[in-house]
Amino acid sequence: MPKFKIPLLPTTRDRPQFRFTFKVWLLSVLLLPLMISSGCSDQDRQTQAVSRPVKVFRVGESVPSGVKYFAGEVRSRIETSLSFRVAGKLLERKVDVGDPVRKGQLLAVLDGNDYRLAVQAVKAQLTAAQTDSNFLRNDLSRYRELLTRQVISPPEFERHETAYINARERTAALDAQLAQALNQLTYTELHAERDGVVTALAVEAGQVLAAGQTVLTLARLDEKEIHFDVPEHRLSEIQRQQDVNVSLWADDKRRLKAKIREIASSADPASRTYRVKATLLEGLDVAQLGMTATVHVAADTASRIAIPLSAVYNPQSRPDHTMVWLVDEQAAKVKSVPVRLGETLAGERIAVEGLAAGQLLVSAGVQRLAEGQAVRLPEQPGSPNNRGDREHL
Repeated sequence: MPKFKIPLLPTTRDRPQFRFTFKVWLLSVLLLPLMISSGCSDQDRQTQAVSRPVKVFRVGESVPSGVKYFAGEVRSRIETSLSFRVAGKLLERKVDVGDPVRKGQLLAVLDGNDYRLAVQAVKAQLTAAQTDSNFLRNDLSRYRELLTRQVISPPEFERHETAYINARERTAALDAQLAQALNQLTYTELHAERDGVVTALAVEAGQVLAAGQTVLTLARLDEKEIHFDVPEHRLSEIQRQQDVNVSLWADDKRRLKAKIREIASSADPASRTYRVKATLLEGLDVAQLGMTATVHVAADTASRIAIPLSAVYNPQSRPDHTMVWLVDEQAAKVKSVPVRLGETLAGERIAVEGLAAGQLLVSAGVQRLAEGQAVRLPEQPGSPNNRGDREHL
């Protein structure tokens, strides 16, 4: 911008020339902002007049409800840890992991020599007690006759009666001890209480086990579940007794019906997720224990539209607003439209609100466009490559 110098006060002779020079300077000062504004307007018009080639995206139809996917594992509803009820040395284990077992089948055996000796000792004591009891019973009968004849006094009879009662009760106590010893001898053999499959082993032959120490884990096959973990922000989307679908990774085309049975009341302290259990209602024969499964949970969410992440931008003048460029197909110009962002989806897409199905958006180079700028569209803007798919949220 040129600098104008204000002349000193002129003399009377030079006053007309000074007036002319001062008018020129004042006019230049007043017109300078208008010239700058005019230059900028011309530059904006030139920018808008430039037709930029753009990549576009046709917004697909919104979906009123979506589906959430969770990875889970096939588990048995009832898994029992089996153990011996007595202590001892493990002599033999007759099953391995994965073996199917039947009810009553022998699974493991302890060394029972000590328990057999205990049975023999109690039997000997019981035999002696029974002999004493029989003798005192017969003796009491004789003393009863003597009491009837008044040969002995009543206190003498009561003394013999008391001795017989003590011998009889001692016999009963030893009989109970013998039953207990026989039970402990029976407990040296571990049998299956129901049909199932062995899923884990905790001991090997030769180990000395304590009473109640886990030997193996037996899982029932008549009831199977899918266990999966749900983050806390998704927990409200799942309810007890809710119907869900399950697909196995071994056969992802087949959908199995299941129902939510249990939702953990507290989060796991490590993962901060909630364990959910869904009971399988069909396909028990194909869902093997330990298989990986995908749980499909219908989510009751609002209708949303998925668009590419590259179509979203934040203008420099309003960085807290999220916008997209909407293409006017008749005028081949763009217009900024505000949207509300949702969750990020697969395929570098994001769920948004504020758009309608069928609208055409700029999906690349959004930072280089200006409001009302002319754009050059592809020959087929509605081709399948630029058309949005339905997105299950």
